[in-house]
Amino acid sequence: MLTLGIETSCDETAVAVVEDGARVLSNVILSQTEHTRFGGVVPEIASRAHVAAITQICEEALEGAGAALSEIELVAATRGPGLVGCLLVGLNFAKGLALAGNMDFAAVNHLEGHIAANFLNQKSPIGRHVSLVISGGHTLLVEVRGFGEYRLLGRTRDDAVGEAFDKVAKLLGLGYPGGAKIDRLSDDGDPSAIRFPRPMGKSADYDFSFSGLKTAVSLHWRALSEVERRETVADVAASFQEAAVDILVSKTVRAARELGVSLITLSGGVAANRRLREAFIDELSRMNVALHAPEAKLCTDNAAMIAAAGHFQFLRQGPSSLNEDADPSLRLA
Repeated sequence: MLTLGIETSCDETAVAVVEDGARVLSNVILSQTEHTRFGGVVPEIASRAHVAAITQICEEALEGAGAALSEIELVAATRGPGLVGCLLVGLNFAKGLALAGNMDFAAVNHLEGHIAANFLNQKSPIGRHVSLVISGGHTLLVEVRGFGEYRLLGRTRDDAVGEAFDKVAKLLGLGYPGGAKIDRLSDDGDPSAIRFPRPMGKSADYDFSFSGLKTAVSLHWRALSEVERRETVADVAASFQEAAVDILVSKTVRAARELGVSLITLSGGVAANRRLREAFIDELSRMNVALHAPEAKLCTDNAAMIAAAGHFQFLRQGPSSLNEDADPSLRLA
């Protein structure tokens, strides 16, 4: 079964073709560069860019998969969460394709897509595990009992961890988006140089908080002279990253231990962070728990994950109504 996935929840225009919910035949992503000078995504600019690009990206995805539109059986698109104007572009484009081509349609939860990304190009089915979903807009710890069966264990009470990375990068003069830049700069820094706080790191629940960590970095940075900033910027980046990683790893590993699961999955843009993966591997080497994370290009927003989620959703509950509307605040059920 061939599924055409469409993702336009933020600033990536993405279309993919996936076979049987697992085999990626094509995955085309156009990342918008228009927002760099603003230090963040401007919703109106993003939605207009989606409108301008989506037809061409769809054609490239079909060509890359060696498939004709008439061979597609299911069209899946993100309905939320995300920026409402951006969501509407992809969702309505998908509905139009499905209606014109007499294809089934699936309206997909973006967060469910991130979880499903872990099982692209994998033979194992989606079984019970703990999943950490971390991006610029989301920080969730979820018990996955099977596709479509989730229990929310914890979430951020303020900033998402990806947002904290971007804001700290902007503070340090690294520009936007900043997550990957902090990751690279940290290679030259000492992660133990500054002991930044680990907010809620020792709390009994599984919730997260990154606002206090971001504030601590800001106060430290503003107290430095220009010379000190130049000399220690890599140490500040590495120390911030270490604190954020420590919070994420400790809570997730504790959840896996207390729930008795044997698998942890990572997803979302921050899951591509190298130090995060290293820390999980180090911690889990002492436990009988495996770690799985998608390759880096499947961590960031992409349409292959939406196609995969749409496929499994269709098998579970049939096609979505063409009346499904965008929901910018959609939660993981």
